[in-house]
Amino acid sequence: MSVGEEVRTEETRPQQSLGPEAARNLATTTKSVPQMQEISSRWLLRMLPWVDIQGGAYRVNRRLTYAVGDGRITFVKTGDRVEIIPAELGELPALRSYEDEEVLSELARRCEQRWFAPGELIASFGSQNDEVYLLAHGRVEKIGSGPYGDDESLGVLADGAYFGDRALLAEDAIWEYTARALTACTVLVLSREHVEQVAERSDSLREQLEERRALPERPTNKYGEKEIELASGHRGEPDIPHTFVDYEARPREYELSVAQTVLRIHTRVADLYNQPMNQTEQQIRLTVEALKERQEHELVNNRDFGLLHNCEYDQRIQPHDGVPSPDDMDELLSRRRGTKLFLAHPRAIAAFGRELNRRGLVPETIDLGGNRIPTWRGVPIFPCNKIPVSDARTTSIIAMRTGEADQGVIGLRASGIPDEIEPSLSVRFMGINEQAIIKYLVTTYYSAAVLVPDALGVLENVEIGRWQ
Repeated sequence: MSVGEEVRTEETRPQQSLGPEAARNLATTTKSVPQMQEISSRWLLRMLPWVDIQGGAYRVNRRLTYAVGDGRITFVKTGDRVEIIPAELGELPALRSYEDEEVLSELARRCEQRWFAPGELIASFGSQNDEVYLLAHGRVEKIGSGPYGDDESLGVLADGAYFGDRALLAEDAIWEYTARALTACTVLVLSREHVEQVAERSDSLREQLEERRALPERPTNKYGEKEIELASGHRGEPDIPHTFVDYEARPREYELSVAQTVLRIHTRVADLYNQPMNQTEQQIRLTVEALKERQEHELVNNRDFGLLHNCEYDQRIQPHDGVPSPDDMDELLSRRRGTKLFLAHPRAIAAFGRELNRRGLVPETIDLGGNRIPTWRGVPIFPCNKIPVSDARTTSIIAMRTGEADQGVIGLRASGIPDEIEPSLSVRFMGINEQAIIKYLVTTYYSAAVLVPDALGVLENVEIGRWQ
């Protein structure tokens, strides 16, 4: 380069070809369809057997069951003071169907609040049982004596449970197990003495207690169903027992629930911006995805038909150490035959995995549509982010037997509805308004039914924030 010759930079050099910024104005950009973070795997919708129903309702007929006061009790907390809602005392077997609000309020006022520290004994095996305990908060373990004299766990009770209720009906009742607080517990205690004092002034309560004490023991099987009397192993010509199968007089009916929205699209968008993607189709696709997310959320959490709220209380168990352990999962499996699947929040699956790692166990996995799903005892554990996680970082794990043939859990839908794009899901044109906006009504109908109580079980209050 000679002296004085100017060095040309990229900025001063003349442009010799079309620049990329200008070229993009003439080119069709490679692009994705609209994305959506809300979309999840929705394993519950995929694995639940769906039954098409007519008439908008599904009736579950069962054998007659003699179930007495097996629900949970609700409390009201004000500061550190806990009170029972008087009507909730009707959950106790001795007071079932009793409706005198004034008397129930008097009994509620006589409940004494007590606190127990972790490890403290609440009741001892063989001692006199003259009080019923209403567990407002905490976890209590029932401990019995094994066949060889060793202590064995009979289960764990949690918020809303009660124990010692035989004290209200039997004067000579004794504790048949030991109750020990696993955590700090707040309980309300109602003594037999106080109940008898109220009964002396209330004819209705006295008659209620006498009626309950005089009830004959009905022959039932271990599930509480009316027993079918049979004869076997006999010879000769003995009298064969007579029997019949009794049904519930008022079986439950599950009505289809609905999720709906009105999708609005301006005609200018629908007419001019449909290449290379159809704007109407993409709007409908994302709206349907949101409806399906809501559908799965309702199937888990709806207070009427949701799985978490329709599980019977005797099918709910508590973890023995808070974290979801293999022992707890085995206990959950043992409550029913033919468990088809577990549902758990992804964080609960991670907590279970940590417990397996701590014990040196490696879970098996199965392939489902290209997805590796962990299993326990051969039962797949599907993630479901619709199962809630509480502020205390606890959640639940659901176990289900599914299908009508196996008397399990089924999904309910109504196929064949007008303008259907998927079974029980429709997109209906509603017209164009004065602002040139097209409206579509997007609707899905659904529900779930539990055919027999042991088809559904829940491991409650699972801790997911503990690292050992």
